[in-house]
Amino acid sequence: MPVNDQFEIRGVNHLALVCKDMRKTVEFYSGILGMPLTKTIELPNGMGQHFFFDIGKGDSLAFFWFPDAPDAQPGVSHPAAIVGKGSIASAHASMNHIAFDVPEEKIEEYQKKLAAAGVEVTQIVNHDDSERGASATITESTFVRSVYFQDPDGIMLEFASWTREFNASDVSHEPASAI
Repeated sequence: MPVNDQFEIRGVNHLALVCKDMRKTVEFYSGILGMPLTKTIELPNGMGQHFFFDIGKGDSLAFFWFPDAPDAQPGVSHPAAIVGKGSIASAHASMNHIAFDVPEEKIEEYQKKLAAAGVEVTQIVNHDDSERGASATITESTFVRSVYFQDPDGIMLEFASWTREFNASDVSHEPASAI
């Protein structure tokens, strides 16, 4: 397993996003996804709010609500669609999506649970090293299984489960350059 010999980074402390309606955000992340709300902050001088949700392993997902925030721009601030439903491109320096780690044996159950809660969710995607990058079934090159969905602000979310450990052959592409 690769080791970071520069910094002792232990994971994600929190990822901070911006929502349009904190009440709807709490209803979705705590009510539908079951993430415990662990900290709420009223920002000084009426600047807004900052709420934190537990996403496991000591990590948090946080949301800011700013009363004067500009509207989201699908296709710029985040993808305009979920996987398989249109373009997933977003602008440089944007946040494309968040993938939550879930147990592999729960992927099917969670996909059905989201659909039953009225959340539009994709079929299971078996990401692999094939030409298309995904297969209808698990193959020997499948490395992660996923389902994709969106929160009330259109932020693309993913439930993902690694299916195998990576090895040296998994790093085989030269990085692209804008130059």
